[in-house]
Amino acid sequence: MFRFVVEDAKKFKSAIDAIVNLIDEGTLEINADGIMLKAMDPSQIAMVCFSMPKSAFVEYEAPNPVRVGLNLDNLSKYLSRSRSDEKLEISQDENKVALKFIAGKHRRSFKMPILDMPAGISREPNVVPDVVVKMLGGVAKDHLRDASLISTHVVFQAGEEGFKMEVHGDSSDLVDEQEKNSEELIEMSVIAPAKATFPLQYLEDIAKACPETSPITLNLKTNAPIKVEFEVEHAKLTYYLAPRIDTD
Repeated sequence: MFRFVVEDAKKFKSAIDAIVNLIDEGTLEINADGIMLKAMDPSQIAMVCFSMPKSAFVEYEAPNPVRVGLNLDNLSKYLSRSRSDEKLEISQDENKVALKFIAGKHRRSFKMPILDMPAGISREPNVVPDVVVKMLGGVAKDHLRDASLISTHVVFQAGEEGFKMEVHGDSSDLVDEQEKNSEELIEMSVIAPAKATFPLQYLEDIAKACPETSPITLNLKTNAPIKVEFEVEHAKLTYYLAPRIDTD
């Protein structure tokens, strides 16, 4: 049995939506330290790792570790009914999860079933990046919007000279270059040059939840999964996205 309370229900929805952008169902692991989730998207080319520490909650009770399978898309829909002045209490009620919205003397409750699902993925990919690029979420999303005008895939290339995004369509091309000391880059470190191609829609789905003014970190290695990291309302999000390997 577990019970935890968040001060602002809308902010908790923002954190959950960072998962829902990739997967509809998943298994939350709830223990004394906080809640976490690791899951692959249905296509098996992207992975999301979510963690929210105990300190993010105003009240937190989880005496025994438990795995809770949920339809996260439905959870997000219930959370969308939250109001700006409401706290949110989440607790286990036998084989259901109860969501209670609290504003003064007013209470509203939803209950959703706990699903029988396999345990989440236990380990993250072990990819040691050659390039780490950090920029604001709004900057990253703006670049991806440019890319979406041209093609469905984007090439990231980085080295000592800076960070470059290339997009090649049937009749159009885009090259977006930022020098290493560009004002748009918060930080950039390079061990060796890196280049890889990724599906644009997945990158957009991943970046969507990152707040405009929060840092987003891209960890790159040639023809290896990209690791994307950012935080949303005290929750840490890490994503892995497999590259497209060109064989010609």
